[in-house]
Amino acid sequence: MTVKKNDSTESSLFEKRKKIYPREVHGLFANLRILGVSVLLGIYYLIPWFNLNDRQMVLFDLPERKFYILDWIFWPQDFIYLALLLICAAFALFLFTALAGRLWCGYACPQTVWTEVFLWIERKVEGSHSQQKKLDKQDNSFTKFRIKATKHTIWILFSLYTGFTFVGFFTPIRELAQSIMSFSLGPWETFWLIFYSLATYGNAGWLREQVCMYMCPYARFQSAMLDKDSLVISYDALRGEPRGRRKKGEDIEAKQLGSCVDCSLCVQVCPTGIDIRNGLQYECIGCAACIDVCDDVMDKMNYPRGLVRYTTENTMEGKKTSILRPRILIYTIFLLSILSGVVYSIETRDSIALNILRDRNALYRENFEGTISNSYTIKVLNMDIIEHNYLLKATGIDGLQSSIKEPISVKAGQVLEIPLLLSAEPEALHQTSIKINLTLQAIDDPTITTESEGRFIGPLDP
Repeated sequence: MTVKKNDSTESSLFEKRKKIYPREVHGLFANLRILGVSVLLGIYYLIPWFNLNDRQMVLFDLPERKFYILDWIFWPQDFIYLALLLICAAFALFLFTALAGRLWCGYACPQTVWTEVFLWIERKVEGSHSQQKKLDKQDNSFTKFRIKATKHTIWILFSLYTGFTFVGFFTPIRELAQSIMSFSLGPWETFWLIFYSLATYGNAGWLREQVCMYMCPYARFQSAMLDKDSLVISYDALRGEPRGRRKKGEDIEAKQLGSCVDCSLCVQVCPTGIDIRNGLQYECIGCAACIDVCDDVMDKMNYPRGLVRYTTENTMEGKKTSILRPRILIYTIFLLSILSGVVYSIETRDSIALNILRDRNALYRENFEGTISNSYTIKVLNMDIIEHNYLLKATGIDGLQSSIKEPISVKAGQVLEIPLLLSAEPEALHQTSIKINLTLQAIDDPTITTESEGRFIGPLDP
């Protein structure tokens, strides 16, 4: 979009993107970031391949409406747990941001994790950041095309495997692999594999810092969760200024210089291209690359480390910093309370469910032997991880008889529909509509039991 200033001048409202070539950095925080990337990607890519109790360890089976996570089986009616877990995630984000800024962004955000992998591939194929710049400035040639084609081929293959793994959480991954090999992949699997692959390729390969700077809402409201006691990456201007070039061993006091040698390495390693010396900015993702590279420079100059470091605004101003402040305690209490409640609720929830549905076609039926019967359909849901045999008992009317005499066998995670006929003597029916109870109990474990309430309809004049 452009705005015309006068008859001969136009000004763009949008700054043209300048490609960022982050310099590779080594140090404590870089190692922590590599560890985080390795663990998170290891979990993502490996978990679908592990089985537990003859099924995939983590599987979201949408057609069957069953969601397997380790020993737990979740059903659509368990979506309350998802809502509670999302609330826990929100409180965890608030807590970690109040404690130490954008830790999530710098070490665990999917955009950061996959971008790190794509940057690593780029460095392996094209070389260091200076070699990448030089390559991009070269005229088109076969060598340049070969290098670029190699990089993008690896990116695309990696993205396709990422999309394949994503779909593998919803379709058993071994079946998915066989479908791909036999060219019999379904339309929905095909769509999501391609969609997620393109999203990975586009976000981590092309957009990169643009996602963090312009698309991510967290960058905009993080400042509302920070205070003067939050740990953030800061440049010590009192110690560093005035900055300037110098030789190792020179007397900086005589030259009236601060500790900053103005090498601009902190800018070169920043994945979003900001200068931390200008203060905390919303583009900063908290990766701490500037800390690692600045500490390395300080070591070479025999200066104390920490010119750029994790610190608080109060510490920078010479004031006392408090970690256990009210908002931290409130976030922690809420997070632990909700998380404990979710885990306890999941562990103690009933592993069986029983639903009873009356036959709407007939209120009741008079049998030849003189009894009154009602027809039902019962649904037995075994939410346990093993098969169980259950006994069904009907109560609420004297002498109430059930058509189900044998134990009901239900496999793990199975929903079984069974027709049920209940019969009673007319003399036992003192009302037109009587409340009855159906009790289902596992034979092998009497503690596994559930009840369901229904109505038995009899003649108007019993």
